[in-house]
Amino acid sequence: MNHRISWLDVFAEAPLAGNGLAVVDDADGLAEETMLALARETRLSETTFVQSPSADGADYRNRIWDPHEELPFAGHPSLGTAVAVARWRDLDRASFVQQTGAGLQPVEVSRENGSWRASMLQNAAEFGPELERDAVMAAVGLRAEDAHAELPPQVVSTGMPHVMAPVSEPGALARARPDYPALHELSEPYGSIVVYLASCEPDRGEARARSFTRTAEMGEDPATGSAAGPLGAYLLERTGCERLVIRQGEEMGRPSLLVVEMEEGRPQVSGGVVPVFDGELSLP
Repeated sequence: MNHRISWLDVFAEAPLAGNGLAVVDDADGLAEETMLALARETRLSETTFVQSPSADGADYRNRIWDPHEELPFAGHPSLGTAVAVARWRDLDRASFVQQTGAGLQPVEVSRENGSWRASMLQNAAEFGPELERDAVMAAVGLRAEDAHAELPPQVVSTGMPHVMAPVSEPGALARARPDYPALHELSEPYGSIVVYLASCEPDRGEARARSFTRTAEMGEDPATGSAAGPLGAYLLERTGCERLVIRQGEEMGRPSLLVVEMEEGRPQVSGGVVPVFDGELSLP
């Protein structure tokens, strides 16, 4: 059976930046084994599959797979999938409600002067436990004093738990060297996928970040919308910051720009989406 596929760069201002995503259309009949196999074949952090919705009020169901498993929710796959759906439906502007394993999320997409942009209102934040600074810094190859003195590491979720790990100054980001077994041991008890290392300037509404996954195979992530939202909620709670511009992926050569705006306690995460190519798949 043939399926349309789109390859897009998300949270990108130009092609070959941001976080790559493959989106497969008309995936109702695909077996989960096939979805997982294709996610491994693309070698991307996530591959998504658009299906008919099963929840009232949803426009489509978004099945999100990394090379190991299906994820209940993720950031750049949500924005990129919405742009792919809008392009397939010949829409330059649309308001969608997507269905994921984490529930329903409103996603806005628009095309202006040939450039696509998407934004998503994430779930209200759930604040988990604070973690020991020493253990978190050690897991990314840093010293205890590299941790921010007033912003402790904490598990935060807006659909997917992640460890927020603020550092004392931007130079710590360049020095970070992830210890993946330690990251797995640190993250696994909380269901966290990444440790989000961030140098934050809440007074200026700016941050730089690196996102280390819990396995060496997945490695570093160039743009992590599902962690950007929790970071925005974390900084609102602790500093009152309501709008945050995050630069990520620069150390990887995949510069990414993520914008988080807090709306009644929920993060609205937005960024550019650049279509790279379209094709057709023949899948069983």
